[in-house]
Amino acid sequence: MVKVLIIEDQDMARVALSVVLSKNSNIEIADMAVDGLEGVEKALKLKPDLVIMDIGLPSIDGIEATRRIKEENPSIKVLMYTSREDENDIFDAFQAGADGYITKGATVEQTISAVLAVSEGTGWLDPAIAKVVLTNIRRGNVQEGRRGEINYKLGKNLYGLTEREMDVLALIVDGLTNPQISDKLCITISTTKTHVHSILQKLYVRTRAKATAMAMKEGLV
Repeated sequence: MVKVLIIEDQDMARVALSVVLSKNSNIEIADMAVDGLEGVEKALKLKPDLVIMDIGLPSIDGIEATRRIKEENPSIKVLMYTSREDENDIFDAFQAGADGYITKGATVEQTISAVLAVSEGTGWLDPAIAKVVLTNIRRGNVQEGRRGEINYKLGKNLYGLTEREMDVLALIVDGLTNPQISDKLCITISTTKTHVHSILQKLYVRTRAKATAMAMKEGLV
């Protein structure tokens, strides 16, 4: 069970997100906060597994709130949840210690996937955000490996794919069917189908062909 603290100042967005996430049996809403200072206080007191953090918050913004939470308790995961796609906001958030970044335009399934992935220690970037990060990495504007900075490998895991999903994606690109993937990885058909479904969700595509095209374009395999 993933204990989640939601820090969001907009009432409708906060309540709607809480309702949506509560319907997933693996997620528990520990509490909610309406501004940055309250959010930091509740995060440090409740010690949730994951904080869903808006950026445009009263008192202190989500980036500063993330920094304070991470300085006091680095084990708390922080998923930025915002409508902002500004390049400076993205990199400031990761420099503050954010573990993932998803936009409010994401679907329910994508948001749930992001919450579960980040809680398990897998980085998550919304595809629109991933493009910004990739562009800057290719330009040499993002350094890798230093604490507080984005440390994703170029083209690897920018979409929150787990290690096993990366294995499955590589086999999809090779043209293997689900039964062939199951045999190759020694997993059940049901497990394979679950991985494939998750991959398509995380890559924001509907078909294996499009997943293959994206994987090759972005250097995921």
